Amino acid sequence: MTNPIVGSKVILGVTGSIACYKAADLASRLTQQGAQVDVILTQGAGNFITPLTFLSLTHRPVISDLFDLRSEQAVWHVTMAHNADVIVVAPATANVIAKLANGLADDALTTTILASSSPLAVAPAMDGYMFDNPATQENLSKLKERGVTIIGPAEGHLASGLSGVGRLVEVPHIVDNIRAILGRNGDLAGRSVVVSAGGTQEPIDPARVITNRSSGKMGYAVAEAARDRGANVTLVTAPTSLPTPGRVDMKYVTTVADMRQAVLSACIGADVLIMAAAVSDYRPAQVASQKIKKEEDGRGMTIDLVKNADFFLEVPEGVLRVGFAAESENLLVNARKKIASKGLALIAANDITAPDSGFNVDTNIVTMIDRDGGMEELPLLSKYDVGHRILDRVVQLLSGPMAP
Repeated sequence: MTNPIVGSKVILGVTGSIACYKAADLASRLTQQGAQVDVILTQGAGNFITPLTFLSLTHRPVISDLFDLRSEQAVWHVTMAHNADVIVVAPATANVIAKLANGLADDALTTTILASSSPLAVAPAMDGYMFDNPATQENLSKLKERGVTIIGPAEGHLASGLSGVGRLVEVPHIVDNIRAILGRNGDLAGRSVVVSAGGTQEPIDPARVITNRSSGKMGYAVAEAARDRGANVTLVTAPTSLPTPGRVDMKYVTTVADMRQAVLSACIGADVLIMAAAVSDYRPAQVASQKIKKEEDGRGMTIDLVKNADFFLEVPEGVLRVGFAAESENLLVNARKKIASKGLALIAANDITAPDSGFNVDTNIVTMIDRDGGMEELPLLSKYDVGHRILDRVVQLLSGPMAP
């Protein structure tokens, strides 16, 4: 399995909004990730951005007039509609949303959508008052009831100068939703996958914490890969600076106690738990209620630590458990110990001292070890690709004789 965008056919509908500039970025990103992108511009969109922009980015003809006999693409819009893997309207104005909700087909975009049975995603962009209008809300409700994916909108500064809900969501969030739609029938469809990520924090006082170097990138990448294979994903994350992935149920935690509660709750009825979080082994025995002041006489500060309980063995029976071993020495020995002590079906071990592997990088070098002692060494891969390689094994374990 790879990124489901690779090799897909995407119709991108662009309507008359100042947010059209984001549609150009979206078309570029989809094309770079391996999609064939056919762009349909409404007449209103043509007032903000030209067909040449999208032609340059996608290297595909652009439809802007349904009745332009000089355009071969205009004639073949019905064929495009039938062949598309997904249709995305971004930005989608209140006017076009109203047309789609009521089955109107008076231009190339709405005609193509009405002629298609492909999945449809709509990313609204409009003034906040227009978005809040009961007519717009009713139209969006109609589309949702028909299975249309509504992406956003976000809250922020609007073209009117006001702030509110109506801003087009950022392009990576739209791409995430497209991935999820394209991967909806993947080999993890119908499965519930829980992933933990990031480094937990244990407070010393109101200003200080004990934590670790985990960036959360590996866990987020696993969650995105599982989502892209059709899974229902819950991501339990300690504090990170990473953007929130689209179409993933997020649970935000700080301490080990928080993570324990969130993970165990999410695992009720789940199929798989993948613990990629760096969970603090120790916490301060006492947490000061006020910031501890520096001693004027130069004396150091001593903190008594107590061990955090390992909650892995509390995970409900029947949940396939996958762990990570981030080690600086004796990698395989320590990883094999964790398999036995934590009751894991599979562990992904990585040497955090190796170049391009470990914390705060986008790549990883992992050795996978299963509970039977089988071992597979992976080459340097992106963390997203590592996530897929782990999930390849998860799919085998879920369907094999060793399934929980």
